[in-house]
Amino acid sequence: MSVIQSLKNRLTSFQIIILGFVSVILMGTIMLMLPVSAREGVVTPFGDALFTAVSAVCVTGLVVVDTASYWSVFGQAVILVLIQIGGLGVITVASLMTMLVGRKIGLMQRQTMQNAISAPQVGGIVKLTRFIIKISFLVEAAGAVLLMPVFVPEYGIKGVWMSVFHSVSAFCNAGFDLMGDKTGKFSSLTSFSANGYLSFVIAMLIIIGGIGFVTWQDIGTKKTAFKEYKMQTKVILVTTAILIAVPTVIFYFTEFSGLPIGQRIYASFFQAVTPRTAGFNTADLTKMTDVGQGIIMVLMLIGGSPGSTAGGMKTTTVAILYANAIAIFGNKTSANIFGRRIEDDAVKSASTILFMYVTLAMTAATAISLIERLPMETCLFETFSAIATVGLTLGVTPSLSIFSHIILIVLMFFGRVGGLTIIFAAFSNKDKSILKYPTESIIAG
Repeated sequence: MSVIQSLKNRLTSFQIIILGFVSVILMGTIMLMLPVSAREGVVTPFGDALFTAVSAVCVTGLVVVDTASYWSVFGQAVILVLIQIGGLGVITVASLMTMLVGRKIGLMQRQTMQNAISAPQVGGIVKLTRFIIKISFLVEAAGAVLLMPVFVPEYGIKGVWMSVFHSVSAFCNAGFDLMGDKTGKFSSLTSFSANGYLSFVIAMLIIIGGIGFVTWQDIGTKKTAFKEYKMQTKVILVTTAILIAVPTVIFYFTEFSGLPIGQRIYASFFQAVTPRTAGFNTADLTKMTDVGQGIIMVLMLIGGSPGSTAGGMKTTTVAILYANAIAIFGNKTSANIFGRRIEDDAVKSASTILFMYVTLAMTAATAISLIERLPMETCLFETFSAIATVGLTLGVTPSLSIFSHIILIVLMFFGRVGGLTIIFAAFSNKDKSILKYPTESIIAG
């Protein structure tokens, strides 16, 4: 016990977060390898089980075997638990267990919880964690009830399980579905493309989960007083609205021209919402134009918001970069949003995140293209989907080799844990030197 405590004292909060995710992934992999997890009662190969576990914990949705037709109910339940843990965050779930057994949460644990859910401060972190658990279960339960009128008439008693599964999967922005049994493997929600009610419910679950718990706490405290919201809350809400509205309009005029007007609106709206890390689709993405697929790739890379169930670079990162660009265009000394100045450290972090995501995605796409002899555009779609923990695909994931699957696993893990978390975990010692190098001018652009 003293050895474990000593190890905990040596680890930083970022290293604990990473080890937490790795531990859950390994346990999930072992569970999915069991014969009881597969419908045919066979031992699932380690590679397939690992890929599925990583995709579930990292709430991505990319799969190498169809979830409905390959996994048994037990296996699907394991996947759902992994999705729930990944969506809430490993540290949040561990903190919940600690609170349930009545143990006191120490300062180190509180700091880890703060970093795990992107909370602004350590103070009130336990209260925020309770809020996260409460709002998650309430929204997921409400989502399941709202989905039952769709699935129960279609699937009978099995529809109850499907309602629960898809509600949790949508709220956690995971993108796993159970449609493969009836509508064909890897079909996602395409058979319900004409169902506006289902599209709206799933989309709302995705949006609620992707906005972030800190944002919902701020909204819950200040209600409809938008001016009193924290700057981050305002940025998240406005950016999210823009990233939904603009692509919806573009998709309506460039895609789905053969559909009736109502169904065209549903499809445009849903495809604008789901790329930002949800992974469901109600339209065949392979039939979309290059413009449509390009917009989806951009939306995938942006992702959701900090402290949410979603992955990606985050809406705040894009907002900071946009504000900084506007400041430079206007020859201003600093970036400003809603009458507040953005700190230089935030601009540096946003630039670093963009560089890391784009570089890793393009490098990985190049490697997969060379390995699989696939078009670069197809591979970029795949790697953007993986690193942004989205789960959308142009249909090539199951056919990729083990080497390409390993690349996608690394990208999914990076995208869920967070690039800066991994960097801070690897380089935990700060440079305490006060020595600064002399400056010299360099032209940018």
